[in-house]
Amino acid sequence: MLHPVIERSDDQDSREEFRRLAESAGLEIVGELQAPRSRPDPKYLVGSGKVDELAERVAELSAELVLVNGRLSPIQERNLVRRLGVNVLDRTTLILDIFAQRARSHEGKLQVELAQLKHLSTRLVRGWTHLERQRGGIGMRGPGETQLETDRRLLANRIRALTARLDKVEQRRAEGRRARERGETPLIALVGYTNAGKSTLFNRLTESAVMARDQLFATLDPTVRRIESLAGSPVLLSDTVGFIRDLPHELVAAFRATLEETLGASLVVHVIDAADPDRARHQAVVEEVLDDIGAADLPLLRVYNKADLTDHAPGLERDEGGEIRAVWVSAATGEGMDALKRALSERVGEGRIHRWIDLGPDHARLRSRLFALGVVQQERIDEEGICHLEVELDRRDARLLTRLGGADGKLVEEVLLN
Repeated sequence: MLHPVIERSDDQDSREEFRRLAESAGLEIVGELQAPRSRPDPKYLVGSGKVDELAERVAELSAELVLVNGRLSPIQERNLVRRLGVNVLDRTTLILDIFAQRARSHEGKLQVELAQLKHLSTRLVRGWTHLERQRGGIGMRGPGETQLETDRRLLANRIRALTARLDKVEQRRAEGRRARERGETPLIALVGYTNAGKSTLFNRLTESAVMARDQLFATLDPTVRRIESLAGSPVLLSDTVGFIRDLPHELVAAFRATLEETLGASLVVHVIDAADPDRARHQAVVEEVLDDIGAADLPLLRVYNKADLTDHAPGLERDEGGEIRAVWVSAATGEGMDALKRALSERVGEGRIHRWIDLGPDHARLRSRLFALGVVQQERIDEEGICHLEVELDRRDARLLTRLGGADGKLVEEVLLN
């Protein structure tokens, strides 16, 4: 296992995370080597002297594979393989391999294959001389087609086919989201850095048995279950793939449809490992991905999990205005779960709005919708034709009303949600 340290101080957390990635892939680590360097070497990423040292270690330990904690160019990968005499995987390829092992659903397998093929297409660049042979024969004219060009064409065709199939899957997913919205069933999305305890928390809340293990990317395919123990109307909970820093852009692109399931959520629950010394950086990684997919403006609740491993007592934290700011829980022991359910009910289910709202003639559609929801307590109409309505409704219903758009949606935001 090679740890390049380029233009930065040694990062113990990065090395530990890379070890856990290797273990998650089912690999046995027989040795490690650090390689400090002021700037990347275009030939090997690290210096030739360090490569010689690595080659000696590979031979001494009879290693069958070398992992590089970084991203290799196609040329660097080819040169390392030739010099070391064993296969070489960089961080991106290792993560892709883990995802390939864990994908279970049809959609997950398609997404992983698409990511792998997009990554492979970048490797077909002056990488292998045996791919440069030309193909000729009967019916061929001119110089013919090189094997490299053939491979590129076949890859491009397969990528187009997978993209088309995933587009159809996303259409079905979008229809499911619209059906939930029509049924006004709120969705809570669990997000968080990988191994933060999302699946354990999911099982606690939904009384399910989703696989939860102490390893990176234990959960890959998204799962949706109903929460039966919350007061008020039914609520759905979604568990998604965990995030990780330096997540390969091929995977972010391939899993965008899955991640965008979060966009239909009434509430995003960001699960944070409270015992993680690097939790601030991991929290920033997750919120950066949420911003990338357009979910940064959704209602957010931070849940600090593994409180039993800290000195912080489980329970609710509120700001000066009385709004819930965070919840501290232990999904493993169950401590703080009642507080979390209370927070979810307040933010999604039982967060009630009770006030008067004034509607002019241009708000007839909003008035009709309020009556259809059955939330109007009483109505008064003055001599100027203004309707004064006393309404009581859930915050989630108010957020749904903002989708009316125009003057109606703006009035709901200004009067009911502020």
